Amino acid sequence: MGMSRDGDGRTGTSQSLERGLAILSSFSAERRLIGVSEVARELRLTRSTAHRYIATLAQLGYLHQDALTRKYVLGPRVLELGFTAIKLHAWGDARADAQLCQIVRAHVGDDLDLMYDGSAGFDLVDAVYLGHALADAGYLWYEEPIREFSVTAYKWLSERVRVPLCVAETSDGVHLNTADFVVSGAASFVRTSAELRGGITGAMRIAHLADAFRLRAEVHGMGNYSQHLCMAIPNTTYYESLVMSTEVTREAVVDADGLVHAPEGVGLGLPAGPEYPPTLRHLVIDATTSAAIL
Repeated sequence: MGMSRDGDGRTGTSQSLERGLAILSSFSAERRLIGVSEVARELRLTRSTAHRYIATLAQLGYLHQDALTRKYVLGPRVLELGFTAIKLHAWGDARADAQLCQIVRAHVGDDLDLMYDGSAGFDLVDAVYLGHALADAGYLWYEEPIREFSVTAYKWLSERVRVPLCVAETSDGVHLNTADFVVSGAASFVRTSAELRGGITGAMRIAHLADAFRLRAEVHGMGNYSQHLCMAIPNTTYYESLVMSTEVTREAVVDADGLVHAPEGVGLGLPAGPEYPPTLRHLVIDATTSAAIL
């Protein structure tokens, strides 16, 4: 599912995307089970075409087939694995993404925290449109909808939408740049990380800066450094565990209740993967504990 471009360069809609969203939109609190024949009839598709779309959505985890009725229900597998919040990276089309975000909210209910990451894909006009939809759906935060070169654009966005913004993830300038976002009034959440925000020291500077203004500093990315930062920063909410395939799995450091525990070993250790010299191999991180094997 993606976007296409017409010959004159204008962005057009994808028929597959539209049909996929139409199928997902058919579900509601009053209508939790839908069969292939119903989809085919309502969307004016052949039964084989409807089945193909539904099978794709099921493979991606958006639908699940009920064993008794053979009909389909909405079924994100992440909930079964104990995840307590979901952050969406969607298609980069403001209207399609707004519809998807509202569908997800309707399915999971009001008790699960939802966030949306725009991956810097929008201009101000589309960012405002999507922001209104996220606010209506009660999303916890709206992350990086616009390229972060312009603090002013984020200030204007924050004045136009009600959903809290999560900002300063990839912009240059580490804690100095984060301060500009904070002073502008654009930030409710700021991103911090060892990889993008000046190492452990830079990440902690940002966390302390945010805390001084009673803001939250959310740790970007997964892994050992992020695990340590989450334990060290009181004004953070979630450890970010990335799902990078249609087969959703849980990291070893995330337990069945969706909790991440403090590392048990000494020090940060070295990330697994590279071929280290024998004198350093005892410092490689154990994936099950995120602690160096000393």
